[in-house]
Amino acid sequence: MIERLSIPDVWTYTPRRFGDDRGWFQETFNAEALRDHLGGVVFVQDNHSMSRAPLTMRGMHYQKPPKAQDKLVRVVRGSVLDVAVDLRRSSPTFGKWCGAELSAENGAQIFVPKGFAHGFLTLEPDTEVIYKVTDFYSPSDEGGLSCDDPAIGIEWGADPANFVMTPRDRAFPRLAELDPIF
Repeated sequence: MIERLSIPDVWTYTPRRFGDDRGWFQETFNAEALRDHLGGVVFVQDNHSMSRAPLTMRGMHYQKPPKAQDKLVRVVRGSVLDVAVDLRRSSPTFGKWCGAELSAENGAQIFVPKGFAHGFLTLEPDTEVIYKVTDFYSPSDEGGLSCDDPAIGIEWGADPANFVMTPRDRAFPRLAELDPIF
């Protein structure tokens, strides 16, 4: 099932689960089933993160062109609030955010296209996130956006001062300080 979020280029995908007395089975990715929604997107790398503490913030990250990445994100253990912020200057939703709760239990995934900053806040201990990307990681093309920029107003449900974050992520600039990227 595909559900468009408040920014229509960002959407969630919840594959069907087939259960019986043993548990369940879920096909987590099928290029043919998602072809109409992905267009020509081709994933080239899978990433896997594990965050020990609840309220661990990973984000808000992006890669600049020509190494920009589309992402398809899912949680295999625990839960997160996953958020995308539109950085496309010509977009009517520039500077707006949307998000979804992803969990191992609900099986939902989120597609975040190029041109967005992306991040997630863990809601449970020992949360594991796996995501597919369409280009390889490039440290020289990496950037970030402050997760607590009041001009964006992301509703995390917790005080960002209490987030477990790297010093680098905590020092990311606000939207008004970013040069045009996308």
